[in-house]
Amino acid sequence: MMTNVAGITELFRWGSVLLVALGLFGIAWAATANESSLVWRQWTRYTVSLERKLRPMFIWTPGRTIALAQFAAAFIVLVATIMFDLPFWYLGVIVCAVGPPIRIELMRRERVAQIEAQLDGFLLTLANALKSTPSIGAAFQSIVHILQPPMRQEVELAVKEMKVGSTLDQALLHMAARVGSRPLDSALSAILIGRQVGGNLPKVLETSSATLREMARLDGVLRTKTAEGRAQLWIIGLMPLVIVVLFNWGFPGYIQLLTGTVAGYGIMIVAGVLWATSLLLARKVLAIDI
Repeated sequence: MMTNVAGITELFRWGSVLLVALGLFGIAWAATANESSLVWRQWTRYTVSLERKLRPMFIWTPGRTIALAQFAAAFIVLVATIMFDLPFWYLGVIVCAVGPPIRIELMRRERVAQIEAQLDGFLLTLANALKSTPSIGAAFQSIVHILQPPMRQEVELAVKEMKVGSTLDQALLHMAARVGSRPLDSALSAILIGRQVGGNLPKVLETSSATLREMARLDGVLRTKTAEGRAQLWIIGLMPLVIVVLFNWGFPGYIQLLTGTVAGYGIMIVAGVLWATSLLLARKVLAIDI
């Protein structure tokens, strides 16, 4: 008898897996069968947005590949939930949905930070190159092989744009738009303004390099001074959640008054809004910008 029950349970599990697979296949078929459908438009918009974020980082992975990988990972999570009754399975689905875009954004920020760290050396190298050649375009070409990635990739692309007909101003503006960094915008603006107004451009670049170096030093000082405040912000922000989880684990039903009544839900909503507002205000106070 127990063997029959176990067999029926296993049959239901595999049947559920089959239904999930058929449902996902139907969604995929509906999305690809009609290119004018809402699902297809949203799919195309999402894959294009992924590629738009990856291309400035010189990553040529198709957005469709990433989206299909997310789709497959979510399917695996659902199948594992049906087969093994995974707790908090919805968290796995959420991670599959938002994990790759967040990872791409973190990669972009890391790359921007690396470029900003290389700005000082880039300006000094360009200033030294201008001392030996009067052409700023030739100076850019001469320093490409000296620089380190990712700055080298950006300068190399700017040089290629100039070779195919773009002006120096256009190439530098395209570089600024790709990276999206304020310090880089300032450095490129110094190059463009110094080139247009004339004068001792190597001296201008050396002065700009010293200014950026001092700004980086001040930014490091500010980060050091506000590190303790940021740590306190994380601790205070997570403390209410930790307290609720611990009390509910140690005393089952402790928060039942909040989760079982309308008034309790109202209190939780008000407390959540106040908690989020306090975190935003504290973060704004700590976000000192130079």
